[in-house]
Amino acid sequence: MIAAQVARLRSLIERWRFLRFLLSGGFNTVATYGVYLALFRTLDYRVAYTIAYAVGILLSYVINWLFVFRMHRGWSSVLLFPFIYLAQYLVSLAVVWAWVDHLGLPKGLAPLLAIAITIPLTYALSRLVFTKKKE
Repeated sequence: MIAAQVARLRSLIERWRFLRFLLSGGFNTVATYGVYLALFRTLDYRVAYTIAYAVGILLSYVINWLFVFRMHRGWSSVLLFPFIYLAQYLVSLAVVWAWVDHLGLPKGLAPLLAIAITIPLTYALSRLVFTKKKE
């Protein structure tokens, strides 16, 4: 009986955590998309995307630490977090590149598709970095 209640509580906490992750990701997306839109008019879209992405990593770390997971594992989370976004960056840059160069679709929409594709990967890896092993 207690084990079932604990399992239900963990499930509820996880759902709220994922909701906070989605909300914070939405905020981060709007902020970094604004940076991208401002920069791609004067810079190559790949450079603009890279700069916006770097801004997003810093913002994401702070949001994940303070709002989503409300914890971190000390220096290990600080050191591992950029690798999450390196993986996401490589996948999303490939999506952006394929969208623009191969499909000939609008540059302005490319990052939005990349974000939609990489959300599950980013959440799973962030959870590993920020939470304790038993969670």
